[in-house]
Amino acid sequence: MLKEERFAKILETLSKDGRVHFDALAILLEVSEDTIRRDIEALHNNGLLSKVRGGAIPVIKNPLSFVDRAAYVTGKKEVIALKAQQFIEDGQTIFMDGGTTNCSIAAKLPIKSKLTIITNNTSLIPVLENHKNIKIILLGGLYNTQTHTTEGAKACNEISTYIADSYFLGTCAIDSTFGVTATFPGDADVKTAMHKFAKKTLALAVEEKLNTSETFRICSMDEVAVLITELPSTDSKLNSYRNSGIKIV
Repeated sequence: MLKEERFAKILETLSKDGRVHFDALAILLEVSEDTIRRDIEALHNNGLLSKVRGGAIPVIKNPLSFVDRAAYVTGKKEVIALKAQQFIEDGQTIFMDGGTTNCSIAAKLPIKSKLTIITNNTSLIPVLENHKNIKIILLGGLYNTQTHTTEGAKACNEISTYIADSYFLGTCAIDSTFGVTATFPGDADVKTAMHKFAKKTLALAVEEKLNTSETFRICSMDEVAVLITELPSTDSKLNSYRNSGIKIV
């Protein structure tokens, strides 16, 4: 049986039964459990199911993976912020660039979080002022009064002196062919530097930014580890980003 046929059968069984188990699928599809584990991992990374201990469940049963949470989420960027929390752990060093999406992520951090956040985004400072265990390193450079960020050679040089565990990249535009791009050169320089000196880049994109491009290139899609949007990970608008090695949340 071809891999694509196994994927279809796994999703069909999941839709019918509400949960699938590695051992049962191995028997059903006449392959090893290791093969099923790899298949589940691939489908999980493509946002088509949620991997759990011993098997998988539909995405809609995972509260971090769907949007119908109106009681405590009021906007698209808040949905992204909620999803992003699963990728943040105490002790990490994180790059955060400008824009309101990163401010939304910061606002949802637990008050006792222990992190180092390196940023050019001055709007993050009041958001995090009560988080006593978060060290904020504000990059120098030329201050942009429109974006409330620092940019230029000084900011980029300072970025190069750090290594971050993760970079939460606020996107201006993102496309499966052209990758992540930015509207302004100063912003693009900072984003490119943060991407270069981070172990992992997580792209943050509201639906309107998907399948669009701007003038200044940041990175290709295969350099992005995770794509976080407000859409359900099964949404067809994300299909062009699947099977490229990127995790879709």
